[in-house]
Amino acid sequence: MTESNTTLSGHKAKNEETHDLHEYAGGSIKAHEGVIPIWLLFVYFGLFFWACYYIVTYWGGVGPGRIG
Repeated sequence: MTESNTTLSGHKAKNEETHDLHEYAGGSIKAHEGVIPIWLLFVYFGLFFWACYYIVTYWGGVGPGRIG
């Protein structure tokens, strides 16, 4: 863990439970506890719907070069 008493936003942490920045591997890996950004959720949903569209549109039928 970190030695400082500040959170990622620079405010003083009230206690250790509210500290939202964790360090691993001697400080070379830092993990921030928080929420997923809204734009990233849009990307996830967009990719999911594109994959569904692709499956329905291009993976139908018996395959290329075959009659059916």
